[in-house]
This record gives sequence, structure tokens and C-alpha cells, in this order.
Amino acid sequence: MSELLRVEGLTAGYGGVPVLHAVDLRVPEGTICAVLGANGAGKTTLLRTLSGLLRPAAGRVLLDGADLRGVPVEQLVRRGLAHVPEGRGVIDELTVEENLRLGGLFRADRRALRGPLDEVYQLFPSLAARRGYAGHQLSGGERQMLALGRALIARPRLLLLDEPSLGLAPLVVAQIMALLRRLRDETGLTVLLVEQNVRGALSVADSGVVMSQGRVVAADVADALAGDDALRHAYLGF
Repeated sequence: MSELLRVEGLTAGYGGVPVLHAVDLRVPEGTICAVLGANGAGKTTLLRTLSGLLRPAAGRVLLDGADLRGVPVEQLVRRGLAHVPEGRGVIDELTVEENLRLGGLFRADRRALRGPLDEVYQLFPSLAARRGYAGHQLSGGERQMLALGRALIARPRLLLLDEPSLGLAPLVVAQIMALLRRLRDETGLTVLLVEQNVRGALSVADSGVVMSQGRVVAADVADALAGDDALRHAYLGF
């Protein structure tokens, strides 16, 4: 299995204050890797740095062997990276379809959106039924599906997904986790999943890393992390 994402010695933060400290990470292509840890562990900062929203102070990020340092965000999208931030980022005033079309802004073939749009509507039938609805008219689960769908419009190879279960009902969370597994199995999508719902994340992940105070304190296959009682009690809260 080839390696799609490699992170080496990544250090980053805000205003000169480091939050990440020499983070190393490996994610094989076509797998789901869960990033776990308490609030303040550096998980969101990691995704923001990988997606180009934060400039690293040190270290490298390699996507399929290519160094991403200094690459503009729009070029990262064209290279196959998509980021769904915490809070979903749906634009309330725009319709479902208008929000989805924003996902094609940085595609090389922006005019050829009909195929990707149809694919998203097949994945999320409730969005198809509400394509003319404004973002503020959607439920929390539908807004999360819309944010996911918008990222998928660009047909990414690597999806960075930050807290998709936040504030959602358990049934909706289960549907989203099942969808991630389906996308991995059917399309080969690689997912880096930041998630407070540790049990849910490990149920779909192939591997995982545990972060604490901006450092990786454990990395293993998902089953091993779930079965490590000392690790779970110390860092994962169950």
C-alpha cells in the first residue's frame, strides 16, 4: 500500500507560540487515519497547517512525495487535498447547490461540474431534495453533509475532516461514519479524521494517532489503540 501523506517534524502555532511540536505522521493511500486526543491537543492546528491555512515554523508535509511547503491553497486543492473545518462553514444565504458549486472553484475544469454534482446528490439524497433550500434552512446533519459534499466536488485524494460529529444526533453520526467507510472502499479516498467521538472514529479507522500537548504520543492500527487500556484511560477518556 503506497503512502499518500507523510508529515515530518512539523512544528507550527500562532503568533510565534508553537502548538505542534515535531509531529510525524504517515497515512497510506486509501485508508482512514483517526487523529485523537483531548481538547487543546493540537488536532485542529494540525489540519490547518496541512491545508495551508497556517505556515509551519519547521518540518515538511509531503503529498504523494511532493513537498507542499509554500504551495498556495488553490493549488493544494488541484493536487487533491480538501479540508472540511470544524463548524462546517456552510454559507447560510446560499442554496444547497450554490454551496456545492463553491467546491468547484479551484477545479481545473470548473465548467464540468454536472458529473460531480450528480455524484454528491446520489451520496446525499436529502441534499438533492433540498437543492434549492438556503443553508440556514437545513438541519445540523444536513449542513454537515453539505460541507462534506462541497469538499467532494473537487474529487480529492486526501480529505481532512475536523470533528464531523460535533453537535449531531447519534444516528446522524453513524451515517457519516458509514459514509466515510464507503468512500474509502468504493473510491479509494484517503481520510485524516479529527474526532472527539473516539469510539466512532476507531470503528471506521484503519489506523490512528493520539496527540497530547501538540505531540504524537502513540500511533498504531485502530484495533490496537482501542484495546490499549492504559492509553485510553490516560488520553482518550474511556
